[in-house]
Amino acid sequence: MSVATVRILHAADARAFQALRLRALLDSPAAFSSSYEEEVDLTIEQVAQRLADQELGVALGAYVNDALVGMMGVRRERHRKLAHRAFLWGVFVAPEGRQHGVGRGLGHAALAYARDTLRARQVVLGVAADNAPAIALYTRLGFKPFGTEPDYLFVDGKYRDETHMICFLAPHAR
Repeated sequence: MSVATVRILHAADARAFQALRLRALLDSPAAFSSSYEEEVDLTIEQVAQRLADQELGVALGAYVNDALVGMMGVRRERHRKLAHRAFLWGVFVAPEGRQHGVGRGLGHAALAYARDTLRARQVVLGVAADNAPAIALYTRLGFKPFGTEPDYLFVDGKYRDETHMICFLAPHAR
């Protein structure tokens, strides 16, 4: 596999982003609070508008040979008292991109964007408590767990716990 190129996604990337997002929602329903059924009818124009709104954050994409194989969003909190915080959202790496550094590349890019552009002091995320590979990736990126929320999601007839993790960013490290 070629090395992935990570870049900010724009409105022109809406079709590829939507295809990967819908694939993610089908492939890993317990990893997202949204569902395939809630997003399948979004128009490309709606998705493009979401990608174009970059005031508080961006969606990043990992491309290999012109194919989008991974995505990760990073967004700063809107309220002034929370503006020192950013959060990761919508993380997914397609099976063909796993074990090739795609997630790591997306994570490094998201943390750099949070620190340098959003001026965040910390980044938080929520991850399915039983998703050991994702937790291992986030740990390698510098995240530490700070709690588990029981029964966070109800997916496929089962309640799922979510682990909350935080990464303090240099030079603002705690």
